[in-house]
Amino acid sequence: MTTETHPQTHPGTDPERLRERAVAALTAARARTAALTDPVSDRDLTAQHSPLMSPLVWDLAHIGNMEELWLLRRVAGRPSMHPEIDPLYDAFEHPRAERPKLPLLGPEAARRYTAEVRGRVFDLLERTPLEGTALLDQGYVFGMIAQHEQQHDETMLITHQLRHGGPVLTAPDPGPAQGPPPEAAEVLVPAGPFTMGTSTEPWALDNERPAHVRDLAAFWIDTAPVTNAAYQAFMADGGYHDPRWWAAEGWEQIRTHGIEAPLFWHREARQWLRRRFGVIEPVPGEESVLHVSWYEADAYARWAGRRLPTEAEWEKAARHDPATGRSRRYPWGDADPTPAHANLGQRHLRPSPAGGYPAGASPLGVRQLIGDVWEWTSSDFLPYPGFRAFPYEEYSQVFFGPEHKVLRGGSFAVDPVACRGTFRNWDLPVRRQIFSGFRTARSL
Repeated sequence: MTTETHPQTHPGTDPERLRERAVAALTAARARTAALTDPVSDRDLTAQHSPLMSPLVWDLAHIGNMEELWLLRRVAGRPSMHPEIDPLYDAFEHPRAERPKLPLLGPEAARRYTAEVRGRVFDLLERTPLEGTALLDQGYVFGMIAQHEQQHDETMLITHQLRHGGPVLTAPDPGPAQGPPPEAAEVLVPAGPFTMGTSTEPWALDNERPAHVRDLAAFWIDTAPVTNAAYQAFMADGGYHDPRWWAAEGWEQIRTHGIEAPLFWHREARQWLRRRFGVIEPVPGEESVLHVSWYEADAYARWAGRRLPTEAEWEKAARHDPATGRSRRYPWGDADPTPAHANLGQRHLRPSPAGGYPAGASPLGVRQLIGDVWEWTSSDFLPYPGFRAFPYEEYSQVFFGPEHKVLRGGSFAVDPVACRGTFRNWDLPVRRQIFSGFRTARSL
């Protein structure tokens, strides 16, 4: 019988180490929020750069409002600091396209509000026992809020990508692929059971739980995500003009909107260019393809005579260690990610060349399962057996169903606190503005 790993790097139940971890996670998230909001003008903060996204200033105040709600009100039992603004920052109350019309806090007021909340939260954290309730156990609710802020930081980075104008964000390029290339283009994942999900990861969110055994047939999976060069071969072969490769809804989508390439690409003469955070540059063939919808990923896989992996296949390839039968936290083991393992945390503003990060490979030799690009799977977003919504239904439960497809692995825009081998992301199959790519698989 396979067993779930018991993480070796989280701080267990030691109160001081738990507090240090929570402070570090919250501090890192706030520093990133500032890095995403400080470089742009108030006009850019309050503008809606796409109807798909909120104004940046909405995300900024929403981060503070969510932190106040869960830490100051639910944990500490304090009254609302500004009850008149609560409905403005309820993500389910107002669609994104309508948020610019709301009487939102301005940039400086939003900054003051989030800073005041954070000061009170740090005072609370110093004296709150991190045990006794499910919310407080091992600092869960503080970890939940740190992950929430980092998820909105990724959302704000998407908004930066959609924003027109000159570049305002900077980061070093990842450089050439680290280490030797993979020995093979695909690896065989053997048949058998493995433990999917987690019951021991202290800050895992509700849809990652509980751990349960899945038994899969053997399958082959790519050792690296699909590259821009490989995707251009699909395009050059008429992939966007051949209905054989497309799901009916995807074919209708690309014909209706005239889609002929990944989002942000355009062709000049004989060269494909892309816009990346305000910079126009040639599409680098060696990078993982980015900004493709589920329909585009699925069409490419069919054209290549392959398919997208299921969510369970992806997780087995990422976590299962055939030698021990254990399911690891990460492909490389239980240790937290380092820059040698994965491209995470907005350290770079682009994916690394595909096939890199040998230190982050799984036991079977699959690389870049964590970081670089979110990877579409073929699976609908559904609950695990024994799922229990916690601490609120609106995080996962309301999204379950065939309308949303699962993405795995995280991207360069994801912070390690919100990325692990069990972490599940989901989105509508038409979404292209997200930092999404894919790898393919095939059955025996």
